[in-house]
Amino acid sequence: MHKLLLLSYNEKGRQAYLKHVEAANLPELEIADSASAEVDLVFGSPALIVEVLPNLPALKWVQATWAGVEPLLDPTLRRDYILTNARGVFGGLMSEYVFGYLLLHERKILQRLEAQKNSQWEPSLTGTLHGKTIGLLGVGSIGTHLAETAKHFGMIVRGYTRNSETSPHVDRYYHGENLLAFANGLDFLVSVLPNTPETTKIIDARLIAALPTQAIFINAGRGSALDETALLNALNNDKLAGAVLDVFEQEPLPPEHPLWHAKNLFITSHTAAPSFPEDISRVFIDNYLNYVNNKPLNYQVNFDLGY
Repeated sequence: MHKLLLLSYNEKGRQAYLKHVEAANLPELEIADSASAEVDLVFGSPALIVEVLPNLPALKWVQATWAGVEPLLDPTLRRDYILTNARGVFGGLMSEYVFGYLLLHERKILQRLEAQKNSQWEPSLTGTLHGKTIGLLGVGSIGTHLAETAKHFGMIVRGYTRNSETSPHVDRYYHGENLLAFANGLDFLVSVLPNTPETTKIIDARLIAALPTQAIFINAGRGSALDETALLNALNNDKLAGAVLDVFEQEPLPPEHPLWHAKNLFITSHTAAPSFPEDISRVFIDNYLNYVNNKPLNYQVNFDLGY
């Protein structure tokens, strides 16, 4: 018999996950009321899991409800368990977010809305995504979905990764020292990178300067990947056409932060890809069935790599 601890920020959230887990009628599973010596499985938010790790001596496997598991990667914390994260469920949501803003830009939606408010006929030609080049920083499960969506719009797709080249929808891959070549000539740069030492401030002044001035930048991965000062300078000095930021170094973004007033910047307050309990629970349920049948778990995290 396995004993599962469910952790959420409030009882409503916990009950939402519990409903889906119980409906699956998983074999040999008992739900624990609190952290105890008998708990061997945990399903929940990484920040909450950190708090109970010392109280779980029998822990064997943690299923995180987030894609990012940074709180659990602290090298001072124990790593004597299997850690899996939530992947394979955010690609569609992230595609809606990214291409919603790309279409907002190309189809001049705000410009036409403003004309409508002023009772002005606004017949200027629209832009198009077709034939434009999008660069994806990170081509994991989310980046792969973005690449496929881009192909539906007839776009040229570049991908920058550590070394993998698994998406058939990426026209050309770049690695290592080829970052500036990757950025050169892009119409759109989209970051969905995880938070690792290698990705910290990878989007810096040099990379931004390599982009054409008509380019749009979107960060929907991790705030740590962006040098916010470099982006702020580029926007305010018309070195970029615009940007969309969903994630930041400090969240919530302080009211006095200059990014709130940057030119041509949309701020979306970490809402790009919300976690829906039914989707995240399915990841746990599938993995639990693998676990009890001694099969490899999906989306296992490498503690050293950070993803």
